[in-house]
Amino acid sequence: MSENFLFVYGTLKRGFCNHYFLSGSKFVGKGVTKEKYALYLKGEIPYVIKKPPVSKIKGEVYLVDSETLKNIDELEGHPFCYFRELTDIQLKTGEEIKAWMYFFPENPEPGILIPEGEYTFKLLKN
Repeated sequence: MSENFLFVYGTLKRGFCNHYFLSGSKFVGKGVTKEKYALYLKGEIPYVIKKPPVSKIKGEVYLVDSETLKNIDELEGHPFCYFRELTDIQLKTGEEIKAWMYFFPENPEPGILIPEGEYTFKLLKN
């Protein structure tokens, strides 16, 4: 079984509702995207689009097996809702890696822009 790096920025992070999908996966560390993207919140669902380039996205990196990646693809609706793409990530240690990241193809309805690029619990309480 092959393993892949996966960068998560929303409900798959530790402490959030979908983190259980990463059960058994190895936490590699916190990281940020090398490029700037736009993180939005619609209801309680975060999504990232490529333009406009607002900020680097903050998240977590996991080493996942192919079965876990397949299950998360189903959760995210890849490739019909979100699409998965290899993205340059800089770990908190300074190391740079390529990791899978889920993007939304476009901004269908205006959500709330999160200009600092980090999805947090605080946002869920607003």
